[in-house]
Amino acid sequence: MPDQARPIDRLLALMADLRDPDGGCPWDLQQDFSSIAPYTIEEAYEVAEAIDRGDLHDLRDELGDLLLQVAFHAQMASEQGLFGFEDVAQAITEKMVRRHPHVYAQARADDAGQVLGNWEAIKRAERQARGEHDTSALAGISAGLPEWLKATKLQARAARTGFDWPGPAPVLDKLAEEMDEVRAEFERGPVADNHAALEEEIGDLLFVAANLARHAKVDPGAALRRANLKFERRFRAMEALAAAQGQDFAGLDLAVQEALWQQVKATE
Repeated sequence: MPDQARPIDRLLALMADLRDPDGGCPWDLQQDFSSIAPYTIEEAYEVAEAIDRGDLHDLRDELGDLLLQVAFHAQMASEQGLFGFEDVAQAITEKMVRRHPHVYAQARADDAGQVLGNWEAIKRAERQARGEHDTSALAGISAGLPEWLKATKLQARAARTGFDWPGPAPVLDKLAEEMDEVRAEFERGPVADNHAALEEEIGDLLFVAANLARHAKVDPGAALRRANLKFERRFRAMEALAAAQGQDFAGLDLAVQEALWQQVKATE
């Protein structure tokens, strides 16, 4: 691997070394697209987490980890004669130029909303050019998205046709209605005997919650990440308080645990 090469070239050379059947890394050589995909998703989430924490130094490292995933996939594709990293970079550059005619051509976009409208129209034209004839307003939403993101995208697309609540108030009413339906299913009997109905009703509840987040212009994934971080921070603080008192947190009754929770909340 040349020491004086550009950093991106060194990265690509490193990835080729790791995948070299003659002296490469045994673990890297065993991988394929499917086995690496979960790591790619994990690294993307770690980028988002660094942003949520406001840790820009860590963001640099996490972006590097994510870039390594791109290089890994491109190297495996190159080995099969499909495409290489340069092809990936070229394809995304051409796509971004094509989807920004207000910058690179004569189209106009006076605000972000118009940009998004043009973007979706261009995407539809691209799908049609590939021979895809799904004309639904929901066409093109990836089946591989995290479900919270897919729920948000489905409802945003539907809203563009006018199929939407006029504001958050009726969404809150619907959320309360869905909560009542979940409560009713719990009251029907043991969870094990009513699992399918509970799954359906809780799914409806979460779907409406995602719509409420959309009306609030809140990313539900980011909101849940923040809630997870807050819970983890408070729970660890409770454990530390119990330990400082010479107690095992898991051995405390719920009332004492709740008192510790309230004590932690009061200090934030």
